[in-house]
Amino acid sequence: MKKTIVLLTGLLTMAAAPALAHFQMIYTPEAALEKAETITLKLVFTHPFEAGHTMDMAAPQEFYVVRKEKKKDLINTLKPITWTSLTNSGKAYETTCKLRGMGDNVFCLVPGPYYEKEEDIYIQQVSKMVVNTAGFPTDWDAEVGLPAEIVPLDKPYALWTGNVFRGIVKSSGKPVPYAEIEVEYMNHKPIMDRNAFAKNAAAEAPQDSFVTMGIKANADGEFSFGIPKAGWWGFCALGVGPAKEHNGKELSQDAVIWVQAHDMK
Repeated sequence: MKKTIVLLTGLLTMAAAPALAHFQMIYTPEAALEKAETITLKLVFTHPFEAGHTMDMAAPQEFYVVRKEKKKDLINTLKPITWTSLTNSGKAYETTCKLRGMGDNVFCLVPGPYYEKEEDIYIQQVSKMVVNTAGFPTDWDAEVGLPAEIVPLDKPYALWTGNVFRGIVKSSGKPVPYAEIEVEYMNHKPIMDRNAFAKNAAAEAPQDSFVTMGIKANADGEFSFGIPKAGWWGFCALGVGPAKEHNGKELSQDAVIWVQAHDMK
């Protein structure tokens, strides 16, 4: 009888817990710049909607930027920081990057796999974020050759609130049919000089399923999502990469892309 009560209590606790999703962030305040400038980037592995638990990032395996089809390695520019969420602090990274001229800058991150104790699996979220200067398009729709990748069909930095964002989920360059995709809004503004999330939320979810929204790609790996609010949105295609195991345990190699929308004024 005691075992039954304990089991039921555990199930009820799990049911009551919010549906929080892991998201690897590559964050800078503005994705569409009037002119080239030096920008600061924060790399944080966290739960963006509720500014919840921040995981300790392992040392990144790759970090680079693609501009006009040329790749520039940035891995040696990364500096470790501590990022503070509303519930804890975790190991993260930051860097600065001097942008030049006009065009798109596609920032790409292959983080070290993170061990998720509760699920007894590793998670590796291969992530992209695009910063444009002066409105001149170059590489935003390029496939940069990541093992797990979301290739955008709409400029990820030129979205009005209410626009639809579309993308193709790929694994080793091939579309992933019916890929499962999680979507979250960056609901707490990152405070750059404090390496922390702001306490105030921009939106309130009426129910847990609105915190992490679930969508699926079609048979060709394509998906679409209507942007309901200005700000940063993360899209994470789960387990689509070719690597399935790390250190003898299951590996979820995910593909992440971040897009930014603005209100029309």
